[in-house]
Amino acid sequence: MFRSFRYPALFLLTTLSFLGLLLLMFTPLLTKNRFSIPFVSTLTSTTFINHKNSNYTLPPPEVSLDGFLTSSMERRSRRDVNGTKDKTSLERIEEGLAEARASILDAIRFENYTSEKEETFIPRGSIYKNPYAFHQSHIEMMKRFKMWSYKEGEHPLLHLCPMNRINGIEGQFIDEIEREESPFRATHPDEAHIFFLPFSVANIVHYVYRPINRKEDYHRDHLQRIAMDYIGVVAHKYPYWNRSNGADHFMASCHDWGPQISLGQSELLKNFIRVLCNANTSEGFEPKRDVSLPEVLVPSEKLGRPNFGQAPHNRRILAFFAGGVHGLIRPILLHHWKDKDNEVQVHETLPEGMNYTALMGQSKFCLCPSGFEVASPRVVEAIYAGCVPVIISDHYTLPFSDVLNWSQFSIQITVAKIPEIKTILQEIPDEEYQKMQRRVLKVQRHFVLNRPAKPFDVIHMVLHSVWLRRIDFKIGST
Repeated sequence: MFRSFRYPALFLLTTLSFLGLLLLMFTPLLTKNRFSIPFVSTLTSTTFINHKNSNYTLPPPEVSLDGFLTSSMERRSRRDVNGTKDKTSLERIEEGLAEARASILDAIRFENYTSEKEETFIPRGSIYKNPYAFHQSHIEMMKRFKMWSYKEGEHPLLHLCPMNRINGIEGQFIDEIEREESPFRATHPDEAHIFFLPFSVANIVHYVYRPINRKEDYHRDHLQRIAMDYIGVVAHKYPYWNRSNGADHFMASCHDWGPQISLGQSELLKNFIRVLCNANTSEGFEPKRDVSLPEVLVPSEKLGRPNFGQAPHNRRILAFFAGGVHGLIRPILLHHWKDKDNEVQVHETLPEGMNYTALMGQSKFCLCPSGFEVASPRVVEAIYAGCVPVIISDHYTLPFSDVLNWSQFSIQITVAKIPEIKTILQEIPDEEYQKMQRRVLKVQRHFVLNRPAKPFDVIHMVLHSVWLRRIDFKIGST
């Protein structure tokens, strides 16, 4: 074995070849992003992420199940399933996502689905943009999707939120995805496709901002600092935020202030997924990245099935609304219609003896104007009552728009057309109204709140929206 020393040129060539082999073997390890983030204590701190070293290999996802995957993504989904042995956990995750993309493509092509178990519900009909893509995507989500909710932090600002009333959907969602029995719960963060940041905007506002005595007390810096500090903690402790620039991380909030977590941090949080009730595109909501969370007025008592209301032929009221006058749109609505028409019943306060839920169940169309913010629980209330929603809002991204075709079971009216509401609704043929009303009944299952959550209910639909955003980009392993 020592004869090569007699030939210096041969020895030099052998040594250089061996060093070259070592370099090829270890270069990925040397270049892999392990940028460490210091604990953040101020909002004026320097940038968290070295974006040049990030492993996030695609721009923020463009999410649509109607024409779901581009040709380049199709090629990638086919190519990525053919890997090699000794994969990292991230490589295994990405391989599984590639298989999911390929299955969804097949469902679109062949207008069918593939499942390892019997499906108890098969989405079909015009309420879906592409029922085959949606169904297969939901199957893949149930089969594969795993989340990790960071354990750091204590009550009441983290891992806890109101479970009923106007912010109840936020608390119900957080509680559901953190419960031990959740089928989406990862047993180790290396198994997770997505990471949840469990801070509660509603509780931060309640415990940090009360009492509010001065205008300065409304400043959002406390809220932003808590969120940024928490991101700093988990990014310093774990590698997951840094490897994707936060693209596989998300938060959930139904409080009006939810979107303002990102103010002043647009570069740091540009890939971060926000699940928000206040899905206002004029205030920074990005439909291709963020998720619209339905605003559900969760009852204090036991959850129950929606009120289906009256049959179409028993609905004597053309349109109905009752609610406070706030925001920019409601004053216009009440100015034109308050207590002025028996067919278009608009009230600021219901007369004594009249029942709000019963009136929705007796109405063909339920008016759903924005209030202080774009979202309103009346959209879901209308669906529960079997009443066709009439959405009067600017810049609102409707929930589950990736898969639901809202034009098939709702009416959207611009603010400028508020004086013409009665004419617009009267011109809809009765046959078309009845079709829309039947579609409202079909779509109800996607807005029902169950605990524990069930396939295709509102919590699963929210998770599916997050899942869509995760399967539409790839995190590189080097």
